[in-house]
Amino acid sequence: MDIQRIIKKNKWLIAIFIVALLIRIIFIFSMPIKLWDETIYLNLGYDLSKNPLDYSFSNGWSDFIPSGGDDIYTWPKAGFRAPVLPYLISIFYLFNLGFLLNFLIPLIGALSVVLIYKLGKELFNHKLGLISSLLFTFIPLHIFYSGRILTEVLFTFFVLLTFISFWKGYEKNNKKHKILFGVFLALALLSRYTALWIMPIFLLYFLIRDKSFKFLKDKYLWYSIGVFFLTLVPWFIYGLVEYNNPIGAFIHGFKASAYWGGLQSGYFFFDYWWQMFSIVGLISIFGFLYILYKKEFLRKEIYLLLLWFIIFLGIAIYMPHKEERFIIPIIPVLVILSSFFVNKIAKYKETLLVIIILILIISVGLNFHNTFKTYHNVNTDCFEQIEFQLKKIKGDFLMVSENPPLFRYSIKQESTYYPNILNEETIRELENSSSKPVYFLFTRFNSGFEIEKWQNLKKIMVENYKLEFGCPIDPEVNWIYSNNKNISS
Repeated sequence: MDIQRIIKKNKWLIAIFIVALLIRIIFIFSMPIKLWDETIYLNLGYDLSKNPLDYSFSNGWSDFIPSGGDDIYTWPKAGFRAPVLPYLISIFYLFNLGFLLNFLIPLIGALSVVLIYKLGKELFNHKLGLISSLLFTFIPLHIFYSGRILTEVLFTFFVLLTFISFWKGYEKNNKKHKILFGVFLALALLSRYTALWIMPIFLLYFLIRDKSFKFLKDKYLWYSIGVFFLTLVPWFIYGLVEYNNPIGAFIHGFKASAYWGGLQSGYFFFDYWWQMFSIVGLISIFGFLYILYKKEFLRKEIYLLLLWFIIFLGIAIYMPHKEERFIIPIIPVLVILSSFFVNKIAKYKETLLVIIILILIISVGLNFHNTFKTYHNVNTDCFEQIEFQLKKIKGDFLMVSENPPLFRYSIKQESTYYPNILNEETIRELENSSSKPVYFLFTRFNSGFEIEKWQNLKKIMVENYKLEFGCPIDPEVNWIYSNNKNISS
């Protein structure tokens, strides 16, 4: 089949992919500053481009290291951060293509639209796959995080590959895909440790389908399991080296998730259901009710999707810390079951679909407007001005701030935190610990200091250090002080 025939055959899917990509690229510009976790992954990738065997925070900057008081899981270990995204980023830096990094996750997000089509087509038919991909294109939650350099969209990409290969392998008896299932499941795990939440889905599916353990007789399942562990071997080696335990990195991840980021209620995701999924969130609920009423859950395709949704969302609800982005991997279920429902009950499917897409577009537009308005303000403007001033400084120096990863990402200089106990003596000790010129930074953006704390810091700076820069529009809480009156800039 030549290229022209391929394009003609898949013209609608190609058009949907292009729209999905453009929308996700637009969302790159909804925020002028990278989020904390984004800069963590970008910094790790930058360091890995210099030394691919050094996956740690020992290169002049650091994340907060959640350890639970256990010395094994303290600085400089970075194993609680899944490695696929940082290593992928390192390739861009290695070949001096860092300027393209902003487009990496939008591309992966748009490619996921194609995978949604493939999954919908494999489970049901071409038309349902196409509708699913169209709905997925405009889901606000996925679009927003496709504009961020974070793990969830990449993880969902591998989750989709995992389910496609599982279905083609173990329902359509494609031996190649049986093996690929193990590879993609391992890559999903290495892209985000919450892949462990999807593993029970496949076991339960086999048990429901076969009503026995006869699936264990399939030698390709064991090959797939072997390939899964083989793919993880480098990370097991890392665990032995860093933690004296082959699964040390995973344990570190579990420890971090147990207490990091605060507690949210069990209703957290439902409180934001419309904000995350717009009209698809509502239609999917009707879809679930329809499936129960018509007993469609007896179909293999349906109960696989239901297991995916119930198990993943159930574990996410059970976890103490919750963020909207954590349940991005259930979006494929929502769009496929919504498409299934619309296809089953709507007399005027095309008209209804147009209305759904219009509502989704409005939701996406409002999402962009609110995000842009939230993150384009005095605080972000001053943050960018401080970054600009730091870039003008010549030579090596040390930056002290509340946001070392953010400043290190843009400035590429050594960056550390203010002391936990903040007074003139601890500031002086920090200053004397480095032979480099020291710059003390403070910005209102992403600041966790209470008013009394930053006022005390400002007093120390005024009395002991030189003011290098104060943001003209808000100099009281956006400034740079230095310990060297003769630093050239």
